[in-house]
Amino acid sequence: MNKAGGYYFEELSVGMSAEFAKTITEADILLFGAATGDNQALHFDEEYAAKTQFKGRIAHGILSAGVISAALGNRLPGPGAVYVAQTLRFKAPVRAGDTLHAKVTIKELLPEKKRVVLDTVASVKDTTVLVGEATMMVPGKADTEALS
Repeated sequence: MNKAGGYYFEELSVGMSAEFAKTITEADILLFGAATGDNQALHFDEEYAAKTQFKGRIAHGILSAGVISAALGNRLPGPGAVYVAQTLRFKAPVRAGDTLHAKVTIKELLPEKKRVVLDTVASVKDTTVLVGEATMMVPGKADTEALS
């Protein structure tokens, strides 16, 4: 592991996985809306949201994707890695009080650019709410030693 606690590229292998869980709170939704300016009624107005296909307020989709980012940045590949790309497909809503479980799994290593491609999945209980694929840039041991 590197000094920040993440993996070096050379330590990674296809099939490695990690998980991160977070319960989404009302405060998370309010703060996310304030931080991003996304104040859509679906997230904040129960009367409006009750009339939609969701039958009530839901969390921002990108807030849910942030839990995947936490799994990548904190667990695998971990600190020191840099997000390069992420695809997302939202499959079900997340609400305040739901515990979101993110799982990331290495599916491909690209040594020439020290890139790692991971499958990303988020679920609430037995329901998959979000799927995608992330590409991360991960420093190698030699890269880090050159900076020392």
